[in-house]
Amino acid sequence: MPKLTAAIIGCGGRGTEHAKGFAASQDIEIVAVVDPKVEARERVAKAYNVKHAYASHEEMFAAHRPDIVSVCTWTGLHPEHVAACVEARVRAIHSEKPMAPTWGESKRMFEQCESAGIQLTLCHQRRFGAHFIKARELAQGGAIGDIERIEGYCSNLFDWGTHWFDMFCFYNNETPAESVMGQIDTEKAHRVFGVPVESSGVSSIKFTNGVHGLLLTGEDHGGTCSNRIVGSKGVIEAEVTKGPRLRVLREGGSEWQIPSLEGVIAPLGDTVHSILDVIDCLQSGRRPTLSSHNAIRATELIFATYESSRRRAKVKLPLEIEDSPLLDMLGADGAVTFS
Repeated sequence: MPKLTAAIIGCGGRGTEHAKGFAASQDIEIVAVVDPKVEARERVAKAYNVKHAYASHEEMFAAHRPDIVSVCTWTGLHPEHVAACVEARVRAIHSEKPMAPTWGESKRMFEQCESAGIQLTLCHQRRFGAHFIKARELAQGGAIGDIERIEGYCSNLFDWGTHWFDMFCFYNNETPAESVMGQIDTEKAHRVFGVPVESSGVSSIKFTNGVHGLLLTGEDHGGTCSNRIVGSKGVIEAEVTKGPRLRVLREGGSEWQIPSLEGVIAPLGDTVHSILDVIDCLQSGRRPTLSSHNAIRATELIFATYESSRRRAKVKLPLEIEDSPLLDMLGADGAVTFS
């Protein structure tokens, strides 16, 4: 069977990690890398024995029709690069997160790939972290009774928050959310991958099964772990500050238990696992773990939180806007270029 071919657009840190993933598969040949920076594209090409390196995706697609393309550019460039991949009729796109600077662009990326029958995945790679997998297994297995609330703590809603919103859905068996109420502060707003983000925020989510989610962001969010799952009979915490990667406090217990993570998943690295899953799904036809169907739910929660802040009211889903309320409130256009 001939090897599948892959190309990488964007040869920064994340592009390098994607290259590691493709290199870990015997079923893939990386045929091209793309980056406007000569040193970046030549570095990745040399490290992974890639014969062709281009300054633009237009040059690359004029010469190649890869099966899989990794989009590892800044967020504002994702819509353009995903659209180019769709036009080139690639079979699969594995894009970095967040999806896009606005909700409308995010939806169009999803819809374009759905209409074209292209497998689109977003690199919410923490679904492949052993401690997160074990946390979900314990929560879904009844170790803390019924799940009542899921909490997350991080720097911002957009870049880091997309991971924790995705993990909320992961822990909660992909159950859709029905409403979001949030507020943000922009006193020290800054940009991540060229897109403005809040300096602090809060997002309160109600899922259709009655589970609640709470995400707090900023330098002083007050969290003592990255994720917390609160059940009717106990608590699970992941990535405890100055503590273990995972711990469980069960009803009636006086001490935290530290579950073993041995054998949960091979220690290849979360991003490598994400790439291997993309390849396997393209070959087998099953839905990827990082499917855009999952990613679009997490993305909706970001923009619904912004919209709740703009309206100063609870927002019912599905979200019926096209812009980014945060960019609107800041008066920004969200334009991004390589730098």
